[in-house]
Amino acid sequence: VDAAHQRGMRVIIDFVMNHTSDQHPWFQESRRNPDGPYGDYYMWADDDKGYPDARIIFVDTEVSNWTFDPVRGQYYFHRFFSHQPDLNYENPAVQEEILAALRFWLDLGIDGFRLDAVPYLYAQEGTTCENLPATHRFLKRVRREIDTMFPDTVLLAEANQWPEDVVDYFGDYDKGGDECHMAFHFPVMPRIFMA
Repeated sequence: VDAAHQRGMRVIIDFVMNHTSDQHPWFQESRRNPDGPYGDYYMWADDDKGYPDARIIFVDTEVSNWTFDPVRGQYYFHRFFSHQPDLNYENPAVQEEILAALRFWLDLGIDGFRLDAVPYLYAQEGTTCENLPATHRFLKRVRREIDTMFPDTVLLAEANQWPEDVVDYFGDYDKGGDECHMAFHFPVMPRIFMA
């Protein structure tokens, strides 16, 4: 990072905030000890019926957003692959862990983040579980903390949504934007690649 800065370059890294690997120590502890400190770090249920309106993103490999875990004896929710369980953002400890991880990288001198899969941070029955108000509230919190502690950090939203939905990831227009500074325009990206 220092060498890049000496050359006048800034470093932005990918930051996955929606899910972890199923091999992550948090998940391993969550599946082994439901009543322990990590028991509620993921979204567990006794059946696979929750959030029926949430689309399956990888329909070529996944048949459900739920996978049964034989160790815990429950299903866990995942918007992507079954080896990528979704974090439970309803748990304040998860929110604090994510903020601590961001601070860790910023303390090392990182200049910004590509925030992976931001539309899917929260789930709510009766919705598609995408672009929810709670997600935007958390991103505003991230932006406030970043702006306060690490000014000049850039946040890039990776939100594979229609442009009219992606605009919301910039935040409140009247406040000059209070969420992400930039966002990918997914319909344009493949066209540039294929041009």
